[in-house]
Amino acid sequence: MEQAVNQMASLPGIGRKTALRLVLHLLRQPEQEVQAFSGAFTRLKNEVVYCRECHNISDSELCPICGSTRRDHATICVVENVQDVMSIENTGQYSGVYHVLGGIISPMDGVGPKDIEIDSLLERVKRGNVEEIILALPTTMEGDTTNFYIYRRLQNLELPNPPKVSQLARGVAIGNELEYTDEITLGRSIVNRTDFNG
Repeated sequence: MEQAVNQMASLPGIGRKTALRLVLHLLRQPEQEVQAFSGAFTRLKNEVVYCRECHNISDSELCPICGSTRRDHATICVVENVQDVMSIENTGQYSGVYHVLGGIISPMDGVGPKDIEIDSLLERVKRGNVEEIILALPTTMEGDTTNFYIYRRLQNLELPNPPKVSQLARGVAIGNELEYTDEITLGRSIVNRTDFNG
């Protein structure tokens, strides 16, 4: 029982009390359900791999997004993790491909450029046919540092047709009151204002 609680508590966001409650719940379930539960995680670990091209999760060497002929392979959206791919895909507004870094540069956490998938992004760009890189990293100091690092590395490639580098628009969210918006976001919204066409 103690082992099961320790394993459950090792998951992010689950404390010991929650872990104990979950273990007791599993203990009350039929053996078949508990085996299906544990089997799902074993299958997950054995059958899910990372795409060789973009590092998204997949059940084959090339993920369905990279393997699709309907996607715009000339546009690469750079994201921190797999959850970001899912979030952007849920909008239904993006038809390009992705590149999952697997983290962002954070010296405080001991994460440097070599610890994330920046070199493989540059290799994709070197192969040619990339027209735009969209930097869709978190709007934090670490995210901005990673954006800048990638931008500088791309500039140093000296390609005949370098890709355009863009980032997600930043500003006041729909439904937000200005008085509750932080100064940086509000300032960026004013600087990056767009034409009003009613």
